[in-house]
Amino acid sequence: MVLDYNKLEKYKENNRIEAKQAIGGLPESLWESYSAFANTLGGVILLGVEELKDKSLHAVSDISAPEKLITEFWDIINDKERVSVNILCDDDVQIKYADGKRIIVITVPKAENADKPVYIGKDIFQGTYIRNGEGDCRCTPQQVRQMIKEAQEDNYIW
Repeated sequence: MVLDYNKLEKYKENNRIEAKQAIGGLPESLWESYSAFANTLGGVILLGVEELKDKSLHAVSDISAPEKLITEFWDIINDKERVSVNILCDDDVQIKYADGKRIIVITVPKAENADKPVYIGKDIFQGTYIRNGEGDCRCTPQQVRQMIKEAQEDNYIW
């Protein structure tokens, strides 16, 4: 997905774009969005961006020390106690400029069935999310079981 970061007002949050202000650090809801995008179609998380009342996006303010936030992000996503699997590569997390302000762009691919469900925390049934329209929704136990079944089928050696 290619976005024009200098024209964020053209975009709205949807099933592939999530904006988070990230004022004061990484928002906890970032991880729900990571799980949701990974478990559905993939998507882009924009840190330092807010959704306005008219639903358009706007760069909030220049993120101070974005490198520090990115280091914290990698530390958390690689912590198996906090996130079940890291499906990102280095190029998926970048600092970009939006209207002269630094933002962080996290491009989350759709996870392979073998990696699903992608969940946060230690409880697979409480920490698994999917993207529904413009929001992150906790999966039902049946949805989690279906992802587990599909992962087992993909990992089965014929």
